Amino acid sequence: MHLLIPFASSSSPDCRQAMAGLSLPHLEKLLSRLTLTSTDEADASSLTPPHERARALALGLSAPDGRVPWAARHAAQAGLAQPPVGPDAWAWITPCHWKVHADYIVMDNPQALVLDATQSQALLEAMRPFFEEDGMTLQYAAPTQWLARGEVFRNLSTASLDRVVGCDINDWLPKADRARPLRRLQNEMQMLLYTHAANDDRAARALAPVNSFWVSGAGALPASWSEPAQDEPVLPDALREAALTGDWAGWSEGWRQLDATACAALLGALQAGHSVRLTLCGERCALTFE
Repeated sequence: MHLLIPFASSSSPDCRQAMAGLSLPHLEKLLSRLTLTSTDEADASSLTPPHERARALALGLSAPDGRVPWAARHAAQAGLAQPPVGPDAWAWITPCHWKVHADYIVMDNPQALVLDATQSQALLEAMRPFFEEDGMTLQYAAPTQWLARGEVFRNLSTASLDRVVGCDINDWLPKADRARPLRRLQNEMQMLLYTHAANDDRAARALAPVNSFWVSGAGALPASWSEPAQDEPVLPDALREAALTGDWAGWSEGWRQLDATACAALLGALQAGHSVRLTLCGERCALTFE
């Protein structure tokens, strides 16, 4: 059993203050019985955050920074890339809201859009011809998660959404020459979506408009790769939203819930004689205990 916890800590002083007051008895018992076996550290400006690097490693999908082919894996799981794994390159396209300031642009959390399937699919259909002109096909997967297939995504380094949310997008936009069509499309979609009926409806309900998109998880699966035989790591999402918004009281409550559930289950497995693994991930580093 492998428990992989994203956003387990932050360099924020407020987070450190919150950590000082946390009581996590199951986690403490685990750490007293487990041994640190791996430390994965990179700069906080890495495109792939530590929890994605750790998950990719567990799945045998290790790749250069910003090139873990998450979308291609999903496409293969959904039967869109039939075995043997084909050479197609894929990416996630996330409809989002860019908040424009005088000299910088911040991307809001796409989940905060409360985008429903009908609106999302209407926006996708409006955007589809523009993508197709540049050799990219779009396919709906979820309200804030579309699949795109095209050569532009091969060997393209992109920043994870978990790096970009709440930040200046200019620090994270793909700079490679091959990304020029995507940067142009982002500008074109801002103009297209400005007058889209779905955004008129959202404005009437005091909801932020969808005015751009983000590209992430780009790349092609290695031809030799196959799904691992062992179970995928358990990846709880209890800390993500609070950490991204700086809600450290909510983050603390999320940790208490994790301690009482996932950490307690891992401790129970350990006490029953099973081999267990715990990976704690922050902004720069992932620590694995076994």
